[in-house]
Amino acid sequence: MSTDYAERFPSLTFDRPSDGVLRLTLDAPGLNAVSPAAHGELADVWLTVDRDPDVRVAMIRGAGKAFSAGGSFELIDGIIHDDASRMRALREARDLVNNVINCSKPIVSAIHGPAVGAGLVVGVLADVSVVGRTARIIDGHTRLGVAAGDHAAICWPLLVGMAKAKYYLLTCETLTGEEAERIGLVSLCVDDDQVQSKALEVAVQLAGMAQAALQFTKHTLNHWYRDAGPAFDASLAYEFLGFGGPDAREGLASHREKRPPRFNVPLAD
Repeated sequence: MSTDYAERFPSLTFDRPSDGVLRLTLDAPGLNAVSPAAHGELADVWLTVDRDPDVRVAMIRGAGKAFSAGGSFELIDGIIHDDASRMRALREARDLVNNVINCSKPIVSAIHGPAVGAGLVVGVLADVSVVGRTARIIDGHTRLGVAAGDHAAICWPLLVGMAKAKYYLLTCETLTGEEAERIGLVSLCVDDDQVQSKALEVAVQLAGMAQAALQFTKHTLNHWYRDAGPAFDASLAYEFLGFGGPDAREGLASHREKRPPRFNVPLAD
């Protein structure tokens, strides 16, 4: 590879399945949960992809049974209990969204199984998202006890309309791949065993097209996302403000203990 991705981004894995296509794979314990290290690498890798002359299209997928289960317990625990970790994660969350939007190369996502939180950001913001019929898409923020930040405010209302965005972001109800395609959250829905091949087919197709035409089309269309920048900044601020409060501590505890959260119940000292 023209760039040593494996050395610079050790939390991710990389291969080149076709000329001009770089495939990134989320491969980690806990259904590809995003660790503190992976969170930063997932934000920064798009800057390198953007500048790599040998990459025309990037494809991202998850290994095993999931796309990504979202932020790991270690990541969330650090955000809740350590101010320096919280500020670092806030900057990374901002950079992840902005770097995906501003990466000149088209990005294709292949989503199967659970797709939640930090991992879902790239899956939904990708220029073409291919999802399996039984995939389970969950924003997850309010279930954790914090405001829906990350990519939610910048793209869900535009993609699915305000009524659907509010319903799914407020309730954290699960979206199947079929329903996600029906309401416009993703580009294509295919049978589960076709997700990877279809996403690669789209990536190869794009890699063979006029690159300047694709890149300027992406750049122009993404001004719709850039226009939502103030709402995005506000959502991040409210999300990370929430991480410093009792609801986030209860939300994390409920995930660890695999039980419903008990919000609005005073916590023991």
